[in-house]
Amino acid sequence: MIETLLLTASRISTFDLQRPLTNATGFFFERGNRLFLVTSRHVVIDKPTEHFPSHLEIEVHLDATNMTAYTAYSIPLYRDGKSIWRQGSDSAGEIDVAVVELNRATLPKGAVYRAFTPDHLLAASEQVEVGSSLLIVGFPLGFQDTLHHLPVVRQAVNASSFGLRFQGNGYFLTDARTHRGTSGAPVVIRDSQDNPAHGDLPWRLLGIHSARMDMGTRDLEQDEALGLNCTWYADILMTLTEK
Repeated sequence: MIETLLLTASRISTFDLQRPLTNATGFFFERGNRLFLVTSRHVVIDKPTEHFPSHLEIEVHLDATNMTAYTAYSIPLYRDGKSIWRQGSDSAGEIDVAVVELNRATLPKGAVYRAFTPDHLLAASEQVEVGSSLLIVGFPLGFQDTLHHLPVVRQAVNASSFGLRFQGNGYFLTDARTHRGTSGAPVVIRDSQDNPAHGDLPWRLLGIHSARMDMGTRDLEQDEALGLNCTWYADILMTLTEK
């Protein structure tokens, strides 16, 4: 049996027409009968680095009993010259999260995946203590189980007060070793109680990993990198997936 958490995430490859560009991570989010791919906004567009992909490709499993069976599934980012992903902003500026709605009818027949739902988000009254153990599910540097095309999991710790906007931004910090390619990964915590609404996915979705945080004043020879990361709060998905 494959742990269901590993089926929530898929490796993303970005392309400019036929030219490969970068690798990243995305995960599935379901709201009602609608299905979305969630990733970092800078995966679909990043003006500072002149990153303007035309489409994404993800890897979709085809057989629950044979994880070596998979296919590439292409997701366009533009239709009639207009972008089709959704992104958000708040008082601090743009939020580094993007969602693309997927057409279930075009998914490969027998596609095997798991999707988080609004039930996996924390309620406003729930808290996550500083120092709590979290997991980041992704594809660092594009690395994966190349036979079964499954992500790897990195240990993380909640490194800032959960629920507060760190430095006024809509994210909290994690302490974890991360790399390029992890952008867009789900950041989760194990369910503390059995919740029937979560089905066979007993995890709470806390956020979307965005990027490593560093100090511009750090001495590159004397000081190690902070090892801290920005994770955008997952409740933004309720805004981005509204009809």
